[in-house]
Amino acid sequence: MQTGAIIEKGIIDWQIIQQVQGKAEICLSGYWVPQEGVEAFKVFVRIVKEDTGATVIPWIECEEMEGQKWKVIIKNIPAGGLYRIETCASPLGNLALEWSVRGDMIHHIGVGDLYVIAGQSNSAGYGKDPIFDPPELGVHLFKNSGKWDLASHPMNESTNTIHVENREVANPGNSPYLSFAKQLKRELGYPIGLIQASLGGSPLSAWDPEEDGILYRNMMQIIRSQGNKIKGILWYQGCSDACEGLCDTYLERFKSMVTQIREDLKDESLPVLTVQLNRFVTPVVGNENIYWGKVREAQRQAAKQIHNVFIISSTDSTLSDLIHISSVSNLVLGERFAAVALKHLYQRSYGFDAPDLMAARIADKNTITLSFDHVCDRMYSFDISAEALAISVEDELGFITIQSYTASKNMLTLTLDREVKGSCKVHGASEQNPKPIIPVDFASHMPMLSFYGVEVVE
Repeated sequence: MQTGAIIEKGIIDWQIIQQVQGKAEICLSGYWVPQEGVEAFKVFVRIVKEDTGATVIPWIECEEMEGQKWKVIIKNIPAGGLYRIETCASPLGNLALEWSVRGDMIHHIGVGDLYVIAGQSNSAGYGKDPIFDPPELGVHLFKNSGKWDLASHPMNESTNTIHVENREVANPGNSPYLSFAKQLKRELGYPIGLIQASLGGSPLSAWDPEEDGILYRNMMQIIRSQGNKIKGILWYQGCSDACEGLCDTYLERFKSMVTQIREDLKDESLPVLTVQLNRFVTPVVGNENIYWGKVREAQRQAAKQIHNVFIISSTDSTLSDLIHISSVSNLVLGERFAAVALKHLYQRSYGFDAPDLMAARIADKNTITLSFDHVCDRMYSFDISAEALAISVEDELGFITIQSYTASKNMLTLTLDREVKGSCKVHGASEQNPKPIIPVDFASHMPMLSFYGVEVVE
């Protein structure tokens, strides 16, 4: 039988605690077991740096409870780590705590930022090709088993899962989020925790509490188990809603989900980092190009219309199969997630957003100008032909051939082979499987966001 201080409740090995304004607090409780010849103890707790043993929080005397029990709240723990929490049981009157009776310890603890991974298969991670993306101390994962551990691929694997709601049918693979978290940790200088809640193939209805909401409830249960405090949501979903009916309501249903998350977490500005749908390289059936275009446009509009919702582009990603992002492209998406987070969540000046269509105008009878926001250097299209340009123009007579184009600063100028007739709209990389080369901002090489059905004005 153990003697000394025993920890019953609190945190566990590898856990990351969400910092608030650079600090965090930890609650611990337990009991003490007497040692032969010593009938009364006081329990103490401290925090040290795990790599050096240097003191971070000196010994704190815990509150005594009935029945040889104790509890303590450790406050003002600085963002950083990894830390070790130590306890000891000291005989009354003993001042040399280093020679007190032993106590339980908790290892590999970090104070930093927590991100929840939500969405469907490209969020769960289905990159099946090999890539060097190793685990790193200070980037930890709250697994489906309900345990914290060093984060590694595949993150949504189901060994000893306690969450059958988001159990994958097959074994997943590589995802963007280890790359994301490692870059954030290096830039910010403190640990990053990831909480996996995604499920391959899941529709938005499973995440919207106004609809089925089964995965929403599962996600919120997991967040509550970790103290109900997170830094943000990492969201990648939409393929299952690229169909008739659902594509038309995607924006409003996504708004409903975001609103409810923020209400439940009492954080009206909780950041949500999203990905616009990648390509799906299967033959198009019926109106699927329209459905995919509408979902991508809804995702683009969500980032415009909802405070603290941000979006990255993925249409240039390579694939492991018909629809799942390859491991090598997941590394790139992780870097893009990090760039957007560093710019908008941490106010770092060197982050980049994807070029986003700001306006489409008729400059002449057969000329249209497209102006883009978030262009650091200039729009660049790799000098491809007009035929290969991933942009199309449609008026009341049908699609108009783009005869030539020029790219300069934040604009693309399209010369058409005929005059525009009546109402006119422009689409960009919006199809189920868009043309392969997408215009980019030359400085960041971030591809433009896809757009669909944007009205061309005089």
